Amino acid sequence: MSFPLLTATAALPAIGAIATAAVPAARRTAAKWLALLFSLGTLVLAAVVFLRFEPGGDRYQLTESRAWIADFGVRYELGVDGIGVALLGLTALLIPFVIVAAWHDADPLETKSTRWRPTQGFFALILMVEAMVILSFVATDVFLFYILFEAMLIPMYFLIGGFGDRAHAGTDESAATQRSYAAVKFLLYNLAGGLIMLAAVIGLYVVAGSFSLSEIAEARANGSLEMATSTERWLFLGFFFAFAVKAPLWPLHTWLPNAMGEATAPVAVLITAIVDKVGTFAMLRFCLGLFPEASKWATPVVITLALISIVYGALLAVGQRDIKRLIAYASISHFGFIILGIFAMTSQGQSGATLYMVNHGISTAALLLVAGFLITRRGSRLIADYGGVQKVAPVLAGTFLIGGLATLSLPGLAPFVSEFLVLVGTFSAYPVAGIIATSGIVLAALYVLVLYQRTMTGPVQESVRSMPDLRARELAVAVPLIAVLIFLGVFPKPLTDVVNPAVEHTMSDVQKKDPQPEVEAAK
Repeated sequence: MSFPLLTATAALPAIGAIATAAVPAARRTAAKWLALLFSLGTLVLAAVVFLRFEPGGDRYQLTESRAWIADFGVRYELGVDGIGVALLGLTALLIPFVIVAAWHDADPLETKSTRWRPTQGFFALILMVEAMVILSFVATDVFLFYILFEAMLIPMYFLIGGFGDRAHAGTDESAATQRSYAAVKFLLYNLAGGLIMLAAVIGLYVVAGSFSLSEIAEARANGSLEMATSTERWLFLGFFFAFAVKAPLWPLHTWLPNAMGEATAPVAVLITAIVDKVGTFAMLRFCLGLFPEASKWATPVVITLALISIVYGALLAVGQRDIKRLIAYASISHFGFIILGIFAMTSQGQSGATLYMVNHGISTAALLLVAGFLITRRGSRLIADYGGVQKVAPVLAGTFLIGGLATLSLPGLAPFVSEFLVLVGTFSAYPVAGIIATSGIVLAALYVLVLYQRTMTGPVQESVRSMPDLRARELAVAVPLIAVLIFLGVFPKPLTDVVNPAVEHTMSDVQKKDPQPEVEAAK
């Protein structure tokens, strides 16, 4: 197809960001509707990409290739595989809900000044993040991916630091100081990872003579590319470190609770459900694809770190007093499952990890956005400030419960399928790791159900007695997300059909096969 569909899908939200930022200061509502319109248009293009993708076809499809920085061998190369198309769809699906949920988040910042237009800037930044994330999922030139990997930090920094959460009941420091600290910490951690990755990107070019994934794969296949073992391992570590910060993986995770706690709920969804997926996606595409031997060499250490993330994140989630920080630590635990599935090096584990990226994004978005509606009503993130909400706002409590049950991977909801596949894939290759990982399931049930009990049940606190239930705009966010969770929970085939062939390619890259069952099936 001659039409550059992947470029158009990424360019549309970028154009929308420029158009939204240019809306006159007095037309705040028009800016919101314009941003929503562009996000829905991007969703339509993403659906076209999904429908045109052939799971049994070439590894990278809808490819585009143009010279960019010819003197350094950098090309504008795009192509989408099954893993990329699933995450592209996730991004395009969630952004309209993020925009609708954040409809009034910038309103408190509005002033009479005609120069300062926070509403326009807020929604423009969201669309710009969407454009960069989509392009990162389809970039097949390593240098192009690196540019996007770093550039998306800029709008995220302003979304956290400039448009952060205003609900700071029970804190000693000023809200502005906390937001600034969280934004700077987010930026410094990710910049540090990115700078180390830059050194590895340059090293890769010196060794391979190209930034193109297809050219590097072809050179490896015909024997013209040979990496010394030590060189491959150092390059792997440079890439993996950056991705582990973004993911985030213990002990590089500490920026996430601060960033999610200080951001508004929709921006927190942008962080953990969308932007952080770039890190785990890149582990599959770049770490395993470019450095297969080094990936196998590092597997024992990475699996150990993933197990620590699962247990550590879940334990800290149990002890949290802040709703959003609890969800942040739960996400650290879930990212541990994703990384465990990737480095289990089994087809079930990697398929489950990819599905986990998608399903975690949807379930966390549902829980976080409903939690945001709750926090906006009460003006506090502290769990102790709630109680008996289900008696005064039953629909809010019900949607919060379903989002929580999805987070603990209840059978019948989408995350169960992915978590089950990760554990099966891990058990078949690393039984002890699989046993340890199951503790995360028990702890997830504990922190989710305790959170629901303390906020939604019991006597009605005076401060929530007049709390209104979900309004039409909020229902338009919560209900579709819950419907998708249920649909993918009972019928994951549309995703597995797309993901599984891509996983087979990844398994081929690292030259791994699934372990054979110890007991033969009855004949």
